[in-house]
Amino acid sequence: MKGILASIQALLLAILLAAMPVAAADAPAQVQAKETHNQAQLWRDARSGQAGFTTVKGPESGVLIQSGGETWRELRNGPISLYGGIALCAVAVAIGLFYLRRGMIKLSGPSTGRQIQRFNGVERVAHWSMAISFVILAVSGLVLLFGKHVLLPVIGYTLFSWLAAIGKNLHNFVGPLFLLSIIVSFFLFVKDNVWKAEDADWIAKAGGLLSGKHVPSWRFNFGEKFMFWFGVVFLGLAVSISGLIMDFPNFGQTRDTLQTVNIIHAVGALLFVCLMLGHIYIGTIGMEGAYASMRTGHVDEAWAKEHHELWYNQVKQQPAEPAKAGQGTAAAAHS
Repeated sequence: MKGILASIQALLLAILLAAMPVAAADAPAQVQAKETHNQAQLWRDARSGQAGFTTVKGPESGVLIQSGGETWRELRNGPISLYGGIALCAVAVAIGLFYLRRGMIKLSGPSTGRQIQRFNGVERVAHWSMAISFVILAVSGLVLLFGKHVLLPVIGYTLFSWLAAIGKNLHNFVGPLFLLSIIVSFFLFVKDNVWKAEDADWIAKAGGLLSGKHVPSWRFNFGEKFMFWFGVVFLGLAVSISGLIMDFPNFGQTRDTLQTVNIIHAVGALLFVCLMLGHIYIGTIGMEGAYASMRTGHVDEAWAKEHHELWYNQVKQQPAEPAKAGQGTAAAAHS
């Protein structure tokens, strides 16, 4: 009996001694497994923006995670979309209320039937090129910025995906044409958009929009000059140049650069659209004869004298040019 007990004790001791190295070996493995699931430091390093090693060559190719993308997303989908949408709605409502109160600004007297040229053919082509490309860019840009909030719940994913894809391609290809029209328009109109002493009087009287009283001005009043310099030149170039940087990202731009210019592009475009809403209103239903001046290039003498009296007097003092072939009949009809 004692021999059996001794044999059992010896067997148990042997098993225990044999298991000790295995347990000792498993301990580091368990610690290692525990540490494997704790990747906090690894992801902190990945989000630090420091470049690691990669065989792919290019700007930021060694940066796994660029944390600025989250900041850009929050800005674009947050305050820019929110306050930009509020601003657009506020401008549209203000224009509607002004129209209900003031109506179309009509001539104070009857038309004379005599026409004078306000815009030549080249100027009208440049203007309409810029206007048409602006409308395409504005509509497609608003779809890309607000579409998922406004259109997607209404028209569904399939139709919206097609609309967004078409809008994106139109936006990318029409953008350079818009920039070209801005450059041409600048050289055509800059000479008539310089500051004049009479502009101060126009500012003081707000152009007579509220009072309805006539304020003499040259070919372009201060409101039009403000639209030219701040709208077309400053905002137009800002959105065009930032758009080109995003259109052609293969010139060494980093993700941070593209995110920054995207914010500039969105803010500038929203301001530009707000300004242009007022310009489009005055140029269509807001003022009698304004649309016809850019469509035909001519205005009635009564319109020119009432809205741009200084320019009208200047034109009337100039010697009349001989009628060109094909224009004699039209000139005679207006005389």
